[in-house]
Amino acid sequence: MTVPLPPLPPTADDAYRPGGRSMADIADAEHRQLLGLADQATDPDLPAERRRAVVEVLTAAVSRHLSAEEQYLLPAARAALPEETDRVDRVIEIDAALLTALKSLTGPDEETLAEVADRVRRHVAAVSALITPLREVASDAELIRLGNRWEIAEEAAPTRPHPATPATPPWNRIVEPAVGVVDKVRDAVTGRRTYLADLKRQPRD
Repeated sequence: MTVPLPPLPPTADDAYRPGGRSMADIADAEHRQLLGLADQATDPDLPAERRRAVVEVLTAAVSRHLSAEEQYLLPAARAALPEETDRVDRVIEIDAALLTALKSLTGPDEETLAEVADRVRRHVAAVSALITPLREVASDAELIRLGNRWEIAEEAAPTRPHPATPATPPWNRIVEPAVGVVDKVRDAVTGRRTYLADLKRQPRD
């Protein structure tokens, strides 16, 4: 008796699409979230307690986002787009300035918040200029594989700004998960908000 077997799946990148989301799509979606949080944080009509919660989430979201981006998107752009090396270096500089501004944000100071929001917008514009040509040269399968790694990296990423940590592989892939563990312990102890869903929680006493 012969048992019919289904055909093996194709292995070529142009025929096989792994499960998951494209790194480019993840970056674009997170950029929209960061811009929305930055707009909320600088809204003059936002109550002080709500602003504090939004700033907490914005800080954590930016920290996670930049960590994953510097581990996977920027190295991919540097490798696939050699003509954009200077732009990648510029993005790293913009990211460091953004993390430094976030680190100096100790309260709802309007001037510092405005600077952070402006630097978020600069980051989004600079990275978006890399994503467009990266989509053109990378296959869907490659972008999805990178997206899967991005999401794993974000789970382990710091939730607080650490501008002094390495910004390029391999050291950022070693250092940042270790720093992230410490951040998450601090978050748990203090009840700090770190995700968009946390904004629905009742304010702390």
